[in-house]
Amino acid sequence: MTNFLRGVTRFSFAASLLLAGCAKEATQPNAGLPVAVAPTTANATVANGVMMQGFYWDVPTTTPAGTWWQNLGSKATELGQAGITAVWLPPAYKGSGALDVGYGVYDRYDLGEFNQKGTVATRYGTLAQLQSAIGALHGQGVQVYEDMVMNHFTSADAQELANGQYNVYTSFTYPGRGNTYSSYQWHWGNFTATQQAPNNGWYQWKAYDFQPYANGDAYDNLLGSEIQYNGNTANVNETISWGNWITTKLGLDGYRLDATKHIYTPFLNQWLDAVKGTSGRFAVSEAWFRNLTDLNNYAAATGGRTSLFDVPLHYTFQDMSNGNGAWDMRGLQFAGFTEANGPLSVSFVDNHDTDQQGGALYSPVVNLKMLAYAYILTREKGYPCVFYRDFYEYGLGAQIKKLIAIRKANAYGAANEYTSVNDANVYAYSRAGDATHKGLLLLLNDGSTAASKGITTPFANATLTDATGNNAGSITTNASGYAVFPVGARSYAVWVPGGTTTPPATGTTAVQFNVTYSNTVTGQDVYVLGSTAQLGAWNTANAIKLSGAAYPKWSGTINLTSGTSVQFKYIRKDAAGNVLYEGGSNRVFTPTGTSQVRNDTWQ
Repeated sequence: MTNFLRGVTRFSFAASLLLAGCAKEATQPNAGLPVAVAPTTANATVANGVMMQGFYWDVPTTTPAGTWWQNLGSKATELGQAGITAVWLPPAYKGSGALDVGYGVYDRYDLGEFNQKGTVATRYGTLAQLQSAIGALHGQGVQVYEDMVMNHFTSADAQELANGQYNVYTSFTYPGRGNTYSSYQWHWGNFTATQQAPNNGWYQWKAYDFQPYANGDAYDNLLGSEIQYNGNTANVNETISWGNWITTKLGLDGYRLDATKHIYTPFLNQWLDAVKGTSGRFAVSEAWFRNLTDLNNYAAATGGRTSLFDVPLHYTFQDMSNGNGAWDMRGLQFAGFTEANGPLSVSFVDNHDTDQQGGALYSPVVNLKMLAYAYILTREKGYPCVFYRDFYEYGLGAQIKKLIAIRKANAYGAANEYTSVNDANVYAYSRAGDATHKGLLLLLNDGSTAASKGITTPFANATLTDATGNNAGSITTNASGYAVFPVGARSYAVWVPGGTTTPPATGTTAVQFNVTYSNTVTGQDVYVLGSTAQLGAWNTANAIKLSGAAYPKWSGTINLTSGTSVQFKYIRKDAAGNVLYEGGSNRVFTPTGTSQVRNDTWQ
């Protein structure tokens, strides 16, 4: 949320953003990955899944289907058929009043069930309507993630004299709910400060949970009454109990954690361990760091317990949008947290904050938005999130549906960045496919004229068509996988193989790589990296890890295209992404036959 709240006049938060485009002449290709790479976990997602943010700021209180919950429930069948595998719901609990969007939290146990703040229903509807919507989504195989706001409360029931100093609204006794679900009450001693001083200032009576970090970009106080977690075991236990309660009450499959860079990180880790745990549920946190290093450091601090939204990638897309044809498309190479730590990245184009005109994080991707969606929906790394408003209200739903279908059918296998092919206007990227999926070739063009690119794809002697329908006809590659592929002006294409005609002399060779190397310590492994997509296309993030079971011999078997010359090297890499290449020239060989063995010694 990291934003100010509409409908909550007592508390507000404002921030400024520096929004900068980049001209083609000034932009250099991004060829490197960040130094720090955070740990990863098996954060539960559906294979090639696609999340949808199922709301935006100030959604209507009534829709043709009824309340917002009824609206989402009515769309369950369409979303399931479109390939959406999870929906992120807005905060479902009572805020400051009937129009509160949920981030001005008053009572986290009131899901539209009690007459509080002048209303039974929340902005989105009643508890019964919410449970019905979740049931409809689950009935279509769509998971449900709830937005968890744990930083603050607003709109207290009464004033108190905090610390003998300040008359402030910090007494939360919930007279409309009483002790139903929880008897816990909140008073000034449960908070460190409140934003009720003149000019949106803060009255503070305890130390904040943490000192500012990330050059002041992360700090404790955000808005409302700031909950104390460091040193307040009762608050910690109550918030954990609430997390487990709402999970059971709604049958949740996961969580979106709000404004986490404002929350004491050790508490967040404790909450994730106690509520998400090893349940197989998913969690993604909104840690709004525009700087990739800060985001990587935060991922490390949370120990891989939670995925993170790829904020730097969003701003890359906004730079592309602001350039509107004048931006260097090579800036998409190896971009964002998605490339740095794919298993923990949730990629997105826009969301409720970036779309909210007048909001502190307003930074919409206005131009070339479908190029951004084509990027995140075909990429090997990251868990893409589609914005409801783009899908339903900004006219992009049909195109997004096509891309999701392509993702589910073809977005498999090793990825390849075409750094020697890409230029200021055109970006190319491929997925090699696997045993049951044929892969794809993506082209993005922000230029004002159509373009064509000669590309050596992973698809030898194959006939490809543009699955998006943006280009008619077909393209046939030669025995090396090479062909010239078109892409329209300010458009995108996803070329996918159809029938493949492989001559007898060309097939697949199962190559066993064996290399002897003993100069490793715990946490370091040996990989093979080479010139073809099957060997990572010289992208160290896609290098093939070898087994050290027979240490100091490292081994692995990789299927390579027979009859095609391969250059490769062995590398040593650790969990932080630090890479050491073996010395000497690139190794070169041509795979032949059905199987082949290479016995090498690190050089």
